[in-house]
Amino acid sequence: MDHWNEIRTAYHVVRLGTVSAAADALGVHRATVIRHIDTLEAALGDKLFQRHARGYTPTEVGQDLLRVAQATDEQFNQLIGRTKGRATDLSGELVVTSLEALAKNLLPALNAFQRQYPKVTIRYITSNRVFKMEYGEAHIAIRSGPKPQDPDNIVQPFSHSEIGLYASPEYVNHNGIPKSPDDYVNHYFVGSDNPSPGAPFHIWMRDNIPQGRFSLRTNSLSILEQAVISGTGIGFMSQKNALTHGLVEVLAPREEWRNIAWLVTHVDLHRTAKVQAFLAILKQHS
Repeated sequence: MDHWNEIRTAYHVVRLGTVSAAADALGVHRATVIRHIDTLEAALGDKLFQRHARGYTPTEVGQDLLRVAQATDEQFNQLIGRTKGRATDLSGELVVTSLEALAKNLLPALNAFQRQYPKVTIRYITSNRVFKMEYGEAHIAIRSGPKPQDPDNIVQPFSHSEIGLYASPEYVNHNGIPKSPDDYVNHYFVGSDNPSPGAPFHIWMRDNIPQGRFSLRTNSLSILEQAVISGTGIGFMSQKNALTHGLVEVLAPREEWRNIAWLVTHVDLHRTAKVQAFLAILKQHS
């Protein structure tokens, strides 16, 4: 609303009767009150008050404004009451977002939370998009990469993965493994379809693997993982997953390839009961 400050000021003038009283209630200089009224009258194209020695008397337009502002003020106070109630109420909706690759780590916590708090409906969204916490797009976000720097968010370390380059035994049986960087032209790779990848290991692959040697490109991390396991080509994977699937190490994990996940909540929602309950369960399962 473009003129909410001015409307709020005029409402106090109507309610209290004088500019000085309104200025005291709002904690501003009386000149600010007068400027707000002048601005609002210019926007409306009509007078809100009759000025006289005893103070300000609202015109018919001013009375209309009083009714609108009073209703808005009451509705806003009701909203505050409902919001404070929801802050301690474990019901409604909880929106959690992360990259698809982190789903396996989060599902046990999501299941445990749902069992303990059945009145809460969980929306779990996997996406590469950075959700705007300040707009309420998500209650909790798990993000990978550099530590998020938004000052309105509370950021905590969640997990880290050692990332290396791996191939399946089937691939190695048919093609061997690269003996040196010069040998990359004789092998097949699977990689990100993003022309501007954010992950350091995807950037390394873009800069070091010849374009014609990709047997598969995709924006799905789970498909990339399955492609490596099935022998489609050499690709990046966490060391833990690679060991689980018996993959062959082509390049050992490097410090610059380490994938760090961060737990992000907005400062206004961090202390709400739903968020705190989920964070507690998430830490138990991490």
